[in-house]
Amino acid sequence: MKTSRRLTAVAVAGLLAALPACSESAGRGGGEAGARTGSQARAGAPTGAHTKPTGAPGAVFRGGRPAAAGAGDPYFPQLGNGGYDVTHYALDLAYDPDSGRLDGTAEITAKATEHLSAFDLDLLGLKVLSATVDGNKAQVRHDGQEVTVQPRDHIKKGTAFRSVVRYAGTPESITHGNGWREGWLRTDKGAVAFGEPTGSMSWFPGNHHPSDKASYDITVTVPKGVQAISNGQLRARRTSGDRESFHWHQAEPMASYVATVAIGSYDIKTSRTRSGVPVVSAVDTTAGVDEDGAVLGRFPEIMEWAERRFGPYPFSAAGVIVDQAADVPYALETQTRPTIPADIFHTTNVVHELAHQWFGNSVTPRSWRDMWLNEGFATYAEWLWTEDHGGSTAQEHFDRNHAKAADDDEWDFPPAEPPTASDISRQPVYVRGAMVVHKIRQALGDDAFHSLVRGWTQRHRHGHASTADFTSYAEAATGRDLDPIWDSWLYGDGKPA
Repeated sequence: MKTSRRLTAVAVAGLLAALPACSESAGRGGGEAGARTGSQARAGAPTGAHTKPTGAPGAVFRGGRPAAAGAGDPYFPQLGNGGYDVTHYALDLAYDPDSGRLDGTAEITAKATEHLSAFDLDLLGLKVLSATVDGNKAQVRHDGQEVTVQPRDHIKKGTAFRSVVRYAGTPESITHGNGWREGWLRTDKGAVAFGEPTGSMSWFPGNHHPSDKASYDITVTVPKGVQAISNGQLRARRTSGDRESFHWHQAEPMASYVATVAIGSYDIKTSRTRSGVPVVSAVDTTAGVDEDGAVLGRFPEIMEWAERRFGPYPFSAAGVIVDQAADVPYALETQTRPTIPADIFHTTNVVHELAHQWFGNSVTPRSWRDMWLNEGFATYAEWLWTEDHGGSTAQEHFDRNHAKAADDDEWDFPPAEPPTASDISRQPVYVRGAMVVHKIRQALGDDAFHSLVRGWTQRHRHGHASTADFTSYAEAATGRDLDPIWDSWLYGDGKPA
């Protein structure tokens, strides 16, 4: 995520202020993400395949229990759900821009990670009409954001199952105390979906925590003459009467907070990188920006630069969505196709959001506590870009930030330990996170640093990683004791000397 430069850090802090913070201490050493020592079990990356349910139809299994209503995130304890791992979402959406009504069917293919008598999905503001599990009608209870699905038969641990949920209503955005919005954002001609950190539950039911990634098929039906853009590759475009459907396929695993749909009137621009990745960009026809193609024209160049810096591009499609109508003051790293408001559409933001395709989208944080791995590296990508293109060096960026007074909000907390949910998008996570990355570069030298970054993105490609995973990897890969950096810059209080 990249915010408009005209916004203050106080406004950024307010983005999440309305969301519940966990009462658990976020102090160093508390929980997996806070620990820096000891072995870390690496979670296997989801396959992304559309797995078919197994087992005999109608087979009865007893002895299951309801899954946890929440993934246990240190900042958002009710976000996500336990007991299963989603492998694929097939979303079939029909949207009426005039009324704002959304009719949806979500086919969720998952694997049970424990014996289940019921499981939860996150969905806020829309009405569930019906649900089935493996073709059999299931009981549903909807309380707030929690949809509890009770299948006819219990689900045995290790079994793949498929749940189909039909739902409808007028999606609502989630508005925070400072007026910022996320979720389903209605516009004059359509809508735009912004999901970080909780907004995706406003438009489809799912396991909405970054630790559960899946492949996606998203089909959107809209009035003829209106376009629908989403993640991945456009597989089909069909017209039926006065309606048109757009089918997008995201083959590689994706966290739900970077899933998106943009509905409206767009000028579609296509190109291809030297490595063969198709680039499809959608520019709001009302935006009135980049008419000479100055920024969009550089997109393949930025892609190729990023591949040299960070390793092979991790996805089979790329591009951007430039939208003016949503009226939000921040950009978002929606997977394969970042969404950037027209008034902050410039090269720096493209670099930042494109870097997130490696740092955040491919290598996804295990919990929201690990946000500095997303934002620190994406901010440092901006520094590297200017250094490589005749502007300020990364060292000059570092020096300017380090020169700030000790009471500047940049030093309010260590980047690996935001105190509350409202702090995960503040300056210490972004800028001080980038300073941690630069200190590693200083300690290793350019060649070793370059190898470390490319190795990191390859090691956890399409998977998850915590802060502890990163610190362990950095020391193991380089054979260096980097404790002074971790102690002072990553976990230390106040302004480091």
